[in-house]
Amino acid sequence: MLVGGKGGADRGKRSMWRGVPRWARVCTILGIVMVVLSGSVLIGSRALVARYEGSVGKADLFGDQAAGANEKKSDIKGPLNILLVGVDPRTATARPLADSIMVLHVPATMDRGYLFSLPRDLRVDIPEFPKADYSGANDRLNAAMSHGSNVPGQNPSTPQGFELLANTVQEVTGIKRFDAGAIINFSGFKKIVDAMGGVDMYIEREVRSEHLQPDGTPRQLKPGGGGYLGPQAVYKKGNAHLKGWQALDYVRQRYPKNGVPDADYGRQRHQQQFVKAMVSQAFSADVVANPVKLDRVLRAAGKSLVFNGRGNSVVDFGLALKDIRPEAIETIKLPGGPIGTGSNYRGEQLLEPAEDFFTALRTEQLDAFLLEHPDFKQKTK
Repeated sequence: MLVGGKGGADRGKRSMWRGVPRWARVCTILGIVMVVLSGSVLIGSRALVARYEGSVGKADLFGDQAAGANEKKSDIKGPLNILLVGVDPRTATARPLADSIMVLHVPATMDRGYLFSLPRDLRVDIPEFPKADYSGANDRLNAAMSHGSNVPGQNPSTPQGFELLANTVQEVTGIKRFDAGAIINFSGFKKIVDAMGGVDMYIEREVRSEHLQPDGTPRQLKPGGGGYLGPQAVYKKGNAHLKGWQALDYVRQRYPKNGVPDADYGRQRHQQQFVKAMVSQAFSADVVANPVKLDRVLRAAGKSLVFNGRGNSVVDFGLALKDIRPEAIETIKLPGGPIGTGSNYRGEQLLEPAEDFFTALRTEQLDAFLLEHPDFKQKTK
């Protein structure tokens, strides 16, 4: 069941993401796919390999170490499913919430990918998780990481929370096992974009920032709350070159009043479009052929990432996925809608065709499915 009662998550103690600023609240991914897919292409020497590999954060995201199942595979073969999550801790003492949840599916041919988002407010049945003293409940999907992060008598554990989130996403999609997972550090993401010298992407319609002024400084809060005052940063329709703060701000926007009529679904689309633009930028000659810039990008990307390849490193995955190019990544829009309106809003639900998509994913029939359901493909312009 994807429908249930009111969501929420308790505030915990100390987060592993202490110091991440609040302006990173609603972003995600933003860089993870670039790191995973372009690992081998961006590496030109053993020194870069070592520096990149050493900077990537490592954690047990699936509970494999406790289960004794973290031995390295002989090689990486498709099909593959990779869970990508962005986290905003809100405060140094809060349990983490998963503010963006994406899955990258790579078919057995290992030459293309399908990227889809799950709404963070999706109503789901979160399974029980004894290690966090969690008995299971119907809640919003992004709360799974928070519930799972509870470590009795200790600080919250984001990797442990990721494990429960992965279990929950497996229940929703029917995916039996994720082959890799990653968590993005939002403040680090901005540094990746700036290290690349910005990113080029197409803005599908004019969007006005809820949070920032044209120079990137915060807008003033209205006295007594209820919104912001002052000029807004504006992202005009058409081709644009965005700095790190601009890209991060653009993909945060989700209100119709700011130019995003389909709200969180529009934000998901913008995030997916941005992932593809970021991958393209990483593959560009301007980055690959510039040793200084390449080194900055790799180090910024590594420091922004916590990755677990279930025995394989991020470089191993980069080598395995070396044949995938940005134009071979199909971004997917899952059909869904709200449960309730106004004060009765309880979250989001996926509509029935989404189950057919998940079945096609599990049976390696996505190409045939998308031929029959072209509306599942995200529009890039």
